[in-house]
Amino acid sequence: MSPTIILICFLAYTALLFIITWLTARKSTNRSFFIGNKASPWFVVAYGMIGASMSGVTFMSVPGWVGTAGFSYMMVVIGYVFGYLTIANVLLPLYYRLNLTSIYSYLETRFGFWSYKTGAFYFILSRTIGASFRMFLVVNVLQIFIFDAWHIPFFVTVLIFIILILLYTFKGGIKTIIWTDTIQTTFMLLSLMISVYLIIDNMGFNLGEMINKVYSSTYSKMIFTDWSDKRFFIKELLSGAFIAIVMTGLDQEMMQKNLSCRTLKDAQKNMYTFTGIMLFVNFVILFLGASLYLFTSYRGIQLPARTDDLFPLVAVNHLGPVAGLVFLIGLISAAYPSADGALTSLTTSFSIDFLGINKRTGLPENEKKRIRQWVHVAFALILLVVIVLFRAINDRAVIDKLFTVAGYTYGPLLGLFAFGLFTKYSVHDRWVPLIALLSPVICYFLSEYSVDIFRGYRFGFELLILNGFITFAGLLLFRRKTNRNHKVQ
Repeated sequence: MSPTIILICFLAYTALLFIITWLTARKSTNRSFFIGNKASPWFVVAYGMIGASMSGVTFMSVPGWVGTAGFSYMMVVIGYVFGYLTIANVLLPLYYRLNLTSIYSYLETRFGFWSYKTGAFYFILSRTIGASFRMFLVVNVLQIFIFDAWHIPFFVTVLIFIILILLYTFKGGIKTIIWTDTIQTTFMLLSLMISVYLIIDNMGFNLGEMINKVYSSTYSKMIFTDWSDKRFFIKELLSGAFIAIVMTGLDQEMMQKNLSCRTLKDAQKNMYTFTGIMLFVNFVILFLGASLYLFTSYRGIQLPARTDDLFPLVAVNHLGPVAGLVFLIGLISAAYPSADGALTSLTTSFSIDFLGINKRTGLPENEKKRIRQWVHVAFALILLVVIVLFRAINDRAVIDKLFTVAGYTYGPLLGLFAFGLFTKYSVHDRWVPLIALLSPVICYFLSEYSVDIFRGYRFGFELLILNGFITFAGLLLFRRKTNRNHKVQ
């Protein structure tokens, strides 16, 4: 497939995003950038959040993961359902009642200054790493299929991608992203469906026959019952629930979209609808993964060294030019939402949580806007640097890296919010940063030596739960006897 054709499709797709940006970003203000003037239609938010949640990581890594984990990831997804219900019925009512723009300001009201800054810091760290992983996956594919042919360095490819995202989010922020995510989700879902169809057609099967083939194969195994296995189904159910809570409910990027809805009821309807669509889409992705492995066996194709490369290998080299273009458009569609949302939420969190521009009443609106724009550019540069660094150290499935890192960086957030919501204690605020630092360190050593300490037990995604529990226990140890702030619960 010609690099020129791929580049033309990429530019045409990007141009579509800029048209939407032009339509949505006129007369934008800080309020529209941060919370979309609280005027976003809930059904548009729900649909667009699919693309933001899936990302290029899910699009490429989960299909390849089927080779070793079967359909066990579906147990994590079922766990997501319980997490999303918790978000809709516990966290969203809290956020709307306190009229939050940054969700981490709850921690200041509940505990104090240092707790607030700790929560915001861990979000910025988590989202910077996670967004960089996701963007790396897409930019690396563009590098291989387009820019390597023209001898353009990887750094320049990343720079182009970052500049494009920066330009179309620079003015409109969340108001623009709500609508661009809708377009991107549509293209991503179409790409998945068309890819499945092309695989089935190339194997000479119909959909019913392919479903039977997948069901009778070893790839369809969903439930693993060995308690020491990372894929043990109870571990995955619990992990899925807590991953959803922290990576959606305690994540400024995802909650910023929910908080742009008109009312709490609209935001809750958004979460319920999003949950149903998410179940279906993840099942399709796993079905695609099984189909890819069956196709390689059917055609005698040698499997790639990295499972992340399975989908692009088959789509680009063995299903024809249409499949290659469909794959690349789907990948770009999955990558843009996670990148633009991350950049906007990082800008929001730093501007409000660390610079406090929402509290500086004497500062002119134009000056606040100028500060926000400089923060936006600064985070674009940070993402650029981290993506380039990640390329040098990438040595395993990207989705595994993403969730492993999240287990360390989101754990303190889980512990902080759980302690705030489910106890009436206040804490010695100055000790919170130390507790939040020690918890991931303890988790790291427990994970590294768990086989020896726990007689063969290996931690999977449930490491996140342990991390949150250790933070919770540390806060309990340093609690105050009375609580000045329990009224915010």
